[in-house]
Amino acid sequence: MADNSVRDTYPSMVLAKQEGTESKVETVNIGKQLKAIRTKNKLTLEEASKLTGLAKSTLSKIENEQLSPTFMVMQKLATGLGIDLPQLFTKPKKVQATGRRDITKSGSGKPHPTPTYEHELLATQLSNKKMLPYKTAIHARSFEEYGDWVRHEGEEFLFVLHGQVQLLTEYYEPVTLDEGDSAYYDATMGHAVISTSEKDASILWVTSA
Repeated sequence: MADNSVRDTYPSMVLAKQEGTESKVETVNIGKQLKAIRTKNKLTLEEASKLTGLAKSTLSKIENEQLSPTFMVMQKLATGLGIDLPQLFTKPKKVQATGRRDITKSGSGKPHPTPTYEHELLATQLSNKKMLPYKTAIHARSFEEYGDWVRHEGEEFLFVLHGQVQLLTEYYEPVTLDEGDSAYYDATMGHAVISTSEKDASILWVTSA
């Protein structure tokens, strides 16, 4: 996408923490953790059962402290729910709101023109952002105009606002995207976007910082 310049006992486990010369012991209930993770992801027991390959009754017994899960069962839980194994043992940190906010009125973004793109950088008042949002008019009509693949750190989301584009990537066949279509991809993979509509296409890009 953008050129390189643009740049989260029962099923209880005792955890010991060393603090100075004293040890503090914290009891973590795996059943409660499992239920909290499942409900946070808005999964029913049946849905969680399909994801983990564990019987719904087994999951219910774990959550209600009627069954202590084996290590193999915990591995299935972590894999199926898409979490790291330690998340079943550690209490989640309280999230503190930072209150950060930035408003960009239409047409008031910071311009950043390049030979192939015309970027309008959004939310420019915030520093150290985790995402870089910007709107872009695509000037390029062929890969040759780039000279080489674009590559940079992070992942990228592309949404076509107006017109039609072709997303070119290093490991996939070119794909045509129309207004309302989107794509999400690994930005370290070579990529480029060209406009295939009569006028320059317009897209929204969000890049992980």
